[in-house]
Amino acid sequence: MVVAAVACAKSARVLRNALLLKGRTGHVAGKVRAANTGATAPGHQQYCLQLVRKRDYEGFLSSLLLPPEFRSPVFALRAFNVELAQVQDLVSQKTIGLMRMQFWRQLIEDIYSDNPPHQPIAIELWKAVRKHKLTKRWFLRIIDEREKNLNENVYRNIQELESYAENAQSSFIYLVLEVLGVKDIHADHAASHIGKAQGIVTCLRATPYHCMRRKVYLPVDICMLHGVSQEDFIRGNHEKNLRDVIFDVASQAHVHLEHARSFCKNVPSKAYPAFLQTVVLDDYLDRIRKVDFDVFHPSLQKRNTMLPFYLYIRSWRKIY
Repeated sequence: MVVAAVACAKSARVLRNALLLKGRTGHVAGKVRAANTGATAPGHQQYCLQLVRKRDYEGFLSSLLLPPEFRSPVFALRAFNVELAQVQDLVSQKTIGLMRMQFWRQLIEDIYSDNPPHQPIAIELWKAVRKHKLTKRWFLRIIDEREKNLNENVYRNIQELESYAENAQSSFIYLVLEVLGVKDIHADHAASHIGKAQGIVTCLRATPYHCMRRKVYLPVDICMLHGVSQEDFIRGNHEKNLRDVIFDVASQAHVHLEHARSFCKNVPSKAYPAFLQTVVLDDYLDRIRKVDFDVFHPSLQKRNTMLPFYLYIRSWRKIY
């Protein structure tokens, strides 16, 4: 326990020190509207970093362990992802949500037209796109999938949930791989499976919150298989058939992680930092297993203080 405590303290110091490091930015050329504002690039970087720190703390920790020169563009990508992810919860009307999605779609079009608006995330994304030649299609896939999700349609089966995860989560990882300069089919296959696992785990983790809003997004076919209704989840039941549903869904996330790791011998080592989110997924799947797949267990709502240590060790060992 003493050794673990010392290691955890060391990893925490490493992460804090990493936060102080400035990621290098490429030379910014061309005329943009942002140039007339007098705002400094570090201010834009700090805005993205703080937004991610507040809204995606696990992604924040993972990004701190990236090589310094890649942190700023990845924080910009995560800030973009955060903004899209929270639209559904922040708007009360679908029309407003659609307008916000159109704003981000137009923002991406402007970035690729070399004319980003005066907005911190837009400016940082513009720099990342220019420096790392990021693929426009991945941005638009994320936006399109998030927009479709505004309909709040339930997933009829696990395949529909996986399709959502591929478009919304895997596309994000593809962009991170491009930032890292990785062009490898094995890395892409691993990213696809990790993104699907991410989407499934996110659905599980959000289930208590959704149930409070009288919404259930767990795959209908699995619920029917175990004789569970949406109302059973909304009531917060802890019965075995509900836990069987969670077990089946969690097992599918585990399968995707195992598939992703089956490519590890062929994935370039420089791609591994893009896959550090697997630490977070493993942590949640392990904790939900320990509470017998009771998705409403209070311990699952608490932040794991050992997570920085786990991330540091996995990064140091260069495994995912």
